[in-house]
Amino acid sequence: MATEWIIALVIGALIIAGLSFYAGKLIWQVKAQNALIAKKRAEYIAEQTKKRQERNAKLADSINLIAKAMKEKQCEYSEGCLRIWVLISQYGFEKEVNLEETYSGIHQMYEVVKDMPTHDARKKYSKKEIFKMDTERWRAEERLEKDILKDCEQLVSEFQALPGSENVVFQ
Repeated sequence: MATEWIIALVIGALIIAGLSFYAGKLIWQVKAQNALIAKKRAEYIAEQTKKRQERNAKLADSINLIAKAMKEKQCEYSEGCLRIWVLISQYGFEKEVNLEETYSGIHQMYEVVKDMPTHDARKKYSKKEIFKMDTERWRAEERLEKDILKDCEQLVSEFQALPGSENVVFQ
């Protein structure tokens, strides 16, 4: 009977040792898989950060260029504000920015012109309606000029041009 107990204990010990080895192997695989997931996640975040920075650089360059053109009166305020507002809305800021307050002149002009038709869409309206819209736009440009120029100054200083494009000459 003692021999049977010894054999049972040895078999039990072998089973426990085998299961312990198998559990250890599984734990090691999970750790390796978690390490791989962490590495892939870090690579993905780095790639997304780089893409966001590249996109922001292009957006900043465009914003800078349009703001300079508006300052130099090479671009109508309504068109420039419409374009800048769309670009700045897509820009990925580091911390949250209240764009309506920060760039109030540009935002107000954008609100005036955002629903006005452009290009071929204007052809659907009578000359009287087009003149009425243009008059509204011109009056808004005149009324908001000081605020828009202040915002343009701020935009030029905050959004840097890409190397090589800072020397664009407006004629």
